[in-house]
Amino acid sequence: MSSTDEVNFVAVMAGVEADLVRACEMYEQAGARKGLSAALGKLGHVALDLDDTDRSRTLFEQSVAVAREADDPLRLAHAVRHLGQVNYRLGRLDSAGSCYEEALDLYDRAGTAHPVDHANALRPMAALREELGDVQGARLMWRRAAELYRSAGVEEGVHECEARLTGLARAARGDRRGGEQGR
Repeated sequence: MSSTDEVNFVAVMAGVEADLVRACEMYEQAGARKGLSAALGKLGHVALDLDDTDRSRTLFEQSVAVAREADDPLRLAHAVRHLGQVNYRLGRLDSAGSCYEEALDLYDRAGTAHPVDHANALRPMAALREELGDVQGARLMWRRAAELYRSAGVEEGVHECEARLTGLARAARGDRRGGEQGR
């Protein structure tokens, strides 16, 4: 990005941030907890776009707390999932995993989540399990996500999941061959 583009980006994001802060104030005054949670989450995304991950984490933590008050399981699942992604970015893998597990549990129990939202919660959990060496768990998550993306007609999501499954299968075959050659 050129320096002019960077300056424009920061200026636009400052305007978006100001609008979201006003939205949070209005939701707070109206006692609209679900809307406040969503606006705090959007502010968290703005902070991420500006590479302020610590502030983003704080905003997503606030979004989660307000979503818990709102007693809306799907709003809470969405907020917790995004908090997990920020924790992952910060290298807090245990915290990220806990968030992903809670989000998936909420989506599973609600049974009314849009397939894309549910699949989007499975993706980071699958990647985390893969990174932690839980190949079996990762495969299960990638397969479930692919099915949900397929049901929603999101071919890019299906292709990503299938590519990850293929990569896991190739790695497993390579590991076995390597073990046989070393004998």
